[in-house]
Amino acid sequence: MDILLFCLFLAATFGAGATGALFPTGEWYKSLNKPSWTPPNWAFPVAWTSIYLLISFAGARVAVLEDNAYAMAFWAIQIAFNALWTPVFFGARNLKGSLPIMVCLWIAVLGATITHMQLDVWAGLAFVPYLAWVTVAAALNIAMVRLNPDQKPLPLENL
Repeated sequence: MDILLFCLFLAATFGAGATGALFPTGEWYKSLNKPSWTPPNWAFPVAWTSIYLLISFAGARVAVLEDNAYAMAFWAIQIAFNALWTPVFFGARNLKGSLPIMVCLWIAVLGATITHMQLDVWAGLAFVPYLAWVTVAAALNIAMVRLNPDQKPLPLENL
């Protein structure tokens, strides 16, 4: 595996993850009704750090392979939707508006998992925890919409 490529993919993932620092959960999130199965707060940074390391590994392994166009396209799409979800959910506080982004993210991660697996088994397996985590995140997003039906997004002038 090319270490420089790994570092470039890692920079992309942590760039996307930086949206968490820009739009922290805060008191607003604490005040929301959440399902009983919501993961504890400490699980989120642990999960995302692990996932970012794994998908950087996957990207670096597949980037050097022939016929990698679809895998690289899905890799790029998933990190874009990953970066977009946090500002919409936590920044704009738009629970419903974050759902289509989550659906696109889930599809992109599934696509990345499949296309990486077709090229390199280890790269494909590295995406499996991400697919599982995004599935939980999607279910949590849906549950939050249901449990907080009166939650309104921030007005545009407050963003």
